[in-house]
Amino acid sequence: MVPPVSPHALPPADPGFDAGVAVALDELPPPTPARHLIKLTPGVPPDGRYDELAAVFRPVFARIAEGAATRDADRTLPFEQVGWLNKERFGALRVPVSDGGHGATLADTFRLLIELAEADSQVAHLLRSHVGFVESILAHGDAALRGRWFARFAAGQLVGNAYTERGGNALGTLNTVLEERDGGWRLTGEKYYCTGTIFADWVAVAAARPGGPGRDIAVVSTQHSGVRIFDDWDGFGQQLTGTGSTSFAAVPVDTVLRPADLAAHPESAVFQLVLLAVQAGICRAVLGDARAAVQARTRSFSTGTGVPVANDPQVLQIVGEISASAFAVDAVVLAAVAELESVCGTGAGLSAAERYAVCELAANRAQTAIQPLVLAAASRLFDGLGASSTARACNLDRHWRNARTVATHNPAIYKARIVGDYEVNGNAPLPFDAVGDVAPPDPRHLQASRSATDTP
Repeated sequence: MVPPVSPHALPPADPGFDAGVAVALDELPPPTPARHLIKLTPGVPPDGRYDELAAVFRPVFARIAEGAATRDADRTLPFEQVGWLNKERFGALRVPVSDGGHGATLADTFRLLIELAEADSQVAHLLRSHVGFVESILAHGDAALRGRWFARFAAGQLVGNAYTERGGNALGTLNTVLEERDGGWRLTGEKYYCTGTIFADWVAVAAARPGGPGRDIAVVSTQHSGVRIFDDWDGFGQQLTGTGSTSFAAVPVDTVLRPADLAAHPESAVFQLVLLAVQAGICRAVLGDARAAVQARTRSFSTGTGVPVANDPQVLQIVGEISASAFAVDAVVLAAVAELESVCGTGAGLSAAERYAVCELAANRAQTAIQPLVLAAASRLFDGLGASSTARACNLDRHWRNARTVATHNPAIYKARIVGDYEVNGNAPLPFDAVGDVAPPDPRHLQASRSATDTP
């Protein structure tokens, strides 16, 4: 065996040769700046129309991005920006071309949602209910109903959301009710967290129907005099999504979706994945702001490395880690979307309950994985920039505030527990009809439980 050669045993380099190389390098033209390459995320179907659709919507996204930080700081609702999207029929992405839509795949739709969220996370978020409702209509068995709603989507009409009640209803029940009157249905009740409704033409409302099992989704016009929409959402993030309260007083119902109508559609998984697309867009925006701030920065710290910030290896490491997080979050979200598309597109020989379980598990795993990455990236941003980046005028804290607010929706701790219960015990996720109050346990039962487990 030939022994390895120690680098210390190598002959010294020829100084003349080194000098020649140095002279040659001096004569070379300056290097061309690196081009920011489009990320090709695994799992994206090859038959999509993403590039074609992106060419249509990217100019709109760029206009939306221009004022995003100012709108957030001033709490200016993005009515104008929603109008720009409606003009290009963004809400009809999934509608077949033959019905006036863009015919996008689910993966293409979510890739565009991520880009929109990068421009303004709040505009993407307010479309959450619309995206979910479109999927419900696509899966509906009534061709006439599908055609009616496709025409509305193609005309730029949006659907908002009114599922959750602020309190006073027991878990799994609703105080908002449907009443049969004059040959139709009337809707009465109060809702909160009505994301997007203030921007929408229609609102999908979760309601109880007397004598009917489960929960119905009643769709009513937001223009009816019995509908009152309030911009009273006071969270510290995602303030421009219209996530306030809405009241309904005997409002006539246009469409009712019964539990059986929704069985073929993984509604809650789609709703959750829209939020994750918003998180992915926030992470991209963090990367964009970090890159721009480091490129523009001239001041450095007395404790730094003494080189321009754009060449500081520790700062470059921070930006690289944020970039890696953005890439990972994109990949996880789109992998979960691909899982839904493959299961719901062909049925894959699964029952409705099995499809629900597969889709919920995909969304739950994705939510559990990405939220720590996004929140860490939104905080890590400041490590590379220093105290000046915390100025209100910069409004860079909006990324963390918005990501933290989105992360509180459907808390990830419960999703991780559901996935773990499936992995260990084989228990599939179970749907709940409504968020609500839980009665306190009977103290007698608690005492009996303690007595049974006490040991001498």
